Amino acid sequence: MQRALSTHLFVNHRLTTVWLERIWNAGIPLVEIFCARQHLDYRDKAQIAELGHWFRDSELKLHSLHSPMYSDEFWGRSGPDAIINICEPVKIKRIQMVDEIKRALEIAETVPFRYLIQHLGASGEEYDPRKIDTAFSSLEEISVFARQRGVEVLLENTPNALSSAERLLMFLEMTHLDLNICFDLGHANMNEGVEPAFRALASRIRSTHVHDNNGVEDAHLFPLIAPGGTIGWPRAMEMLRSLAGDCPLLLELREVPDMAHPLDQVRESFERLENVKSSHES
Repeated sequence: MQRALSTHLFVNHRLTTVWLERIWNAGIPLVEIFCARQHLDYRDKAQIAELGHWFRDSELKLHSLHSPMYSDEFWGRSGPDAIINICEPVKIKRIQMVDEIKRALEIAETVPFRYLIQHLGASGEEYDPRKIDTAFSSLEEISVFARQRGVEVLLENTPNALSSAERLLMFLEMTHLDLNICFDLGHANMNEGVEPAFRALASRIRSTHVHDNNGVEDAHLFPLIAPGGTIGWPRAMEMLRSLAGDCPLLLELREVPDMAHPLDQVRESFERLENVKSSHES
């Protein structure tokens, strides 16, 4: 599996070409950019143009873009209206949220990328059958807009009542949307468990989010380095290695304030994951 890194690790810093250079110099050929306006302001044409010039001359490839979760620059702290939720029941609000995601997708016109990673519902979203219709309306529009720009939308399993593996499959069966999955191991660990979720979604998995946690808090810990993780990595890596050859091992990690050299730790995490023995060998 190719190494890939999400810029979620630096999400509280403005994304510049310096960060991208560091990722490439760490031996990582693929990157996923996290759309948070304090990090990547998809409304800022100057920032997008700068990144476009850099990527044109770089061997680092933009694999995917994580769809924005908030419309503000403060991680949603400016108020509830800043939350972007494609299941929003009020139509006029939902249209505004879909338009915000489209603004992010327009990046593909300057910097091509393969996938848009999309959440179904907000954090802690409760299940309601009516949300199937609102999510369908949103995703139908987003998917058409994405395809016109050469981008495929992937749904991510997230820790809410709409986005477990079982509920995602139910949603796709009910709506007949032909969408694939970004498999998030940390989120699966908080829901039904990594192996049951993987088995359910395996045929649709096209990308990954790899991180660890204690099964309760979405901590985005460095696998096999940070204390407190509970994922069984020998079995997890055995499953990931069974995926199609172009599905990357994509780390989506949280910044550790006192970590002096995070990309060194990222490299170490990759090496440990790649060298871990399969479950029947350990």
